Amino acid sequence: MPTNELRTRVLLAAADDPGKCAVRDVLDHLAGKWSTLVLLYLDDGPRRFGALRRGVPRISKRMLTQTLRELERDGFITRHAFPTKLPSVEYRLSPLGESFLVPLRALIVWVEKQHGQIRRARTRYDARAD
Repeated sequence: MPTNELRTRVLLAAADDPGKCAVRDVLDHLAGKWSTLVLLYLDDGPRRFGALRRGVPRISKRMLTQTLRELERDGFITRHAFPTKLPSVEYRLSPLGESFLVPLRALIVWVEKQHGQIRRARTRYDARAD
């Protein structure tokens, strides 16, 4: 699809009803502080809650719980409860979550290459704004 057509479609959907804009709807959830980190950590395989909490730096128990629920609700991860004496729950990427890692990895590579340029632009802007 040509860039102009894609841009027009997204902007019109957002202007018409932001709640019905598919791009905004999905990216608002995935752009949260923790979602991408949780998904990246699950890329190595299924994890229990405690392992996720240790593996995702600085996430609180409450935020991890909320993030896992949102990712499960959106279909990016699945939750598996095991019938053991002590309840055991494991989280893993769904096929949808695995497919999202492809563009996410590309975005990470782009950000790492451009981060210096972005920081310099911010510094120039902040100096000008004073």
